Formats: sequence, C-alpha cells, structure tokens
Amino acid sequence: MTNFQRDILIGLMFIAGILGFISGEFIISTIMFATAAIFSNIAVSHRLLG
Repeated sequence: MTNFQRDILIGLMFIAGILGFISGEFIISTIMFATAAIFSNIAVSHRLLG
C-alpha cells in the first residue's frame, strides 16, 4: 500500500467517523476515530523508521 493510499484510507475513516457522529451513531464514530488514529500513528512511525 502506497503512502497516498494510506492517506486516503485514513481520511475516509475520519470522514466516516464525522458522519457517524452527526447521525448519532456514537459507537461507530468512536471506532472510526480510534481506527483512523491508530493507522495514522502507524503510518507516521513507519515513515520515520523506514
């Protein structure tokens, strides 16, 4: 997976979290925000180490 694809995936998860929060699905939005944060941290640490 390229850096661009990873960034698109993280962005889509963040947008899905926002839409879930707006629609009142707080559990789904929390999971999406957490997943986006974890993937973002993994991507940043991978870029720094690699």
